[in-house]
Amino acid sequence: QVSLEESGGGSVQAGGSLRLSCVASGDALDDSAAMGWFRQSPGKEREFLAVINWRGTSTFYADSVKGRFTIARANANDTTYLYLDSLKPEDRGVYYCAGGNGPGVLAGIPRAWGQGTQVTVSS
Repeated sequence: QVSLEESGGGSVQAGGSLRLSCVASGDALDDSAAMGWFRQSPGKEREFLAVINWRGTSTFYADSVKGRFTIARANANDTTYLYLDSLKPEDRGVYYCAGGNGPGVLAGIPRAWGQGTQVTVSS
């Protein structure tokens, strides 16, 4: 069993920034695992945002956030961050952390999901 816990959500004005964190606990994921971030926006399906390998040496981003969001690994590889910059009103939603193998995370079928952290962006 792997547990993921997100934090860092909040309310910001358009153009602002946030840092989201995801801490993994319980059964450890091996070095071949990947971590990712998704969001569920009002009236939309859950969408993939970014993925990073466990060692933090490879990343991939959705076109909608490329150049504005940055995913990173830190703290002895037990924490995954998502840096949100130049936020737009359409970025509002619940952001979820995911962990598992690379293809599973990309497909939205991870081994574990976090509980989510809410982000609100005002005009």
